[in-house]
Amino acid sequence: MSARFDLRRILMSLAAPALAIVVAVIVTSVILAVAGDPVGKVWSTILSVPRPRVVVSIINASIVYYISAIAVAIGFRMNLFNIGVDGQYRVAAFAAAVVAGQGWLPGPLNILLGLVVAMLAGGLWAAIAGLLKVYRGVSEVISTIMLNAIATIGVAFLLRKVALQVEGSNVTSTKPLPDDSRVPGMALIPGVSREVYGLLFLAIIVGVLYWFILGKTRFGFDLRATGRSESAAVASGVRVKRMVLTAMVLSGVVAGLVGMPLLFGQDYGYGDTFQPGLGFAGIAVALLGRNHPIGIIFAALLWGFLDQQSNSLQITAGVSDRLVLIIQGVIVLSVVIAYEVIRRANVRFEQRKVAQALAEQGSLSKEGAPA
Repeated sequence: MSARFDLRRILMSLAAPALAIVVAVIVTSVILAVAGDPVGKVWSTILSVPRPRVVVSIINASIVYYISAIAVAIGFRMNLFNIGVDGQYRVAAFAAAVVAGQGWLPGPLNILLGLVVAMLAGGLWAAIAGLLKVYRGVSEVISTIMLNAIATIGVAFLLRKVALQVEGSNVTSTKPLPDDSRVPGMALIPGVSREVYGLLFLAIIVGVLYWFILGKTRFGFDLRATGRSESAAVASGVRVKRMVLTAMVLSGVVAGLVGMPLLFGQDYGYGDTFQPGLGFAGIAVALLGRNHPIGIIFAALLWGFLDQQSNSLQITAGVSDRLVLIIQGVIVLSVVIAYEVIRRANVRFEQRKVAQALAEQGSLSKEGAPA
């Protein structure tokens, strides 16, 4: 009975993202049909088997999305909506690029220094929103959105102060990292020159720590309990204000690592072409992966797959690659609705199960009663 119940729970958990993807395909197909675009050609392009070089790009994009989604998921598990991951990783990447670019320490130590600086910068930037929520009751949604704007403008201003002009280009960037502070890639896909980010291991470590701390420690239990019911957490002795601040800072610390695979494995500096929007993608990936470390892996791969496969839409199908944004947006909206539908179905199932158990218990009581 227990095994059958676990199987049903697993199937119900998988049903929500599957339903969201089906709905996204239907809605996007309707939009394409109304616009007079070739529906079949679009989907055959997106769903085609990616070339080895594209596979590497999908994996690299997924690494960054995964770290971003874990940062968001930490807040979600606490019932905190850290919309500020986008600003936190920008501040962190810029700070790490400036410090690591000086080359004060030899290779590996300089890389470690850059990672520590990024975590500190991301955590401190997130702490602003945490303090505002704890001591002034300001919604973290509002404060983090505002902090995103401040981070974008502030980093752009500081970049002009410290950046170097790239020779033969209009791109401005911080001082390039020393050669011994660049993390080499890994040739995981044969037949292509492009390599998978060496900091793939960073994403794995982040995922394992997220699973262990939130699922296997007292701190993780308190964090999840506070997210479900603050009054119950207070009754059990949890200091809610400190937990809220800690969760927000921890989310910011992980957010600080989002740009590190790009900084140390691709760009080797922070410039005005540094990839934007990674924090907002993390929100979608965390939702699709249900804040679970394994679910987020598949969600990140799906997001990276859609991003990379959309590059050839304009050439192959004559449709703008921005179409994938519609697909991703519909997936996010659909998954929220699908999760609510599945949640209500689970509630009804549990209610029927309890009612059936009570009825069976009542029948046994009547049979055992003296005549």
